[in-house]
Amino acid sequence: MTGAKTTSDFGSLLDDLFVTREKPEEAPAKPSIPFDYLAVVDELHSGRIRVSGDAAAAGYREVDADAEAAAHEALKEDVLEAVAAIEPEVPLSVDPKVIAAELGLASARLTELGRLRRNFAMKNHPDRVAPHLRSQALARMQVANGLIDEAKRRAERASAR
Repeated sequence: MTGAKTTSDFGSLLDDLFVTREKPEEAPAKPSIPFDYLAVVDELHSGRIRVSGDAAAAGYREVDADAEAAAHEALKEDVLEAVAAIEPEVPLSVDPKVIAAELGLASARLTELGRLRRNFAMKNHPDRVAPHLRSQALARMQVANGLIDEAKRRAERASAR
């Protein structure tokens, strides 16, 4: 290898890796990380510093518990924001006139009633809403199903005439 720079030890190799150079012809600058990793490694291997496995494990558990608690709080806030964005601010009405208007039954044809029922259920079915809104959603679904069934019977009677 001609022209290749050789390093005398691993420490100088690390120094070369952490050096920031603006131009290749300039002399190498000081390492950008002013920490002597080799001194730390030497100290750990010397036996003068002793860390028990229990102490290290306790440190990791403590850090892990703190990180888990922080992640849990962040997730909790995200979920509350998402639920607030989905849930209505005002309770939804169970008044048959309001639900009929919401369904659009006044202008619906017999062939559209099944689609109206499915679309309403996608938004209001008790299994698809927050637990504290389930009783209200159940009442809304019962009213909507009754209105749709009645509209279907009227449309079938009208087409039979």
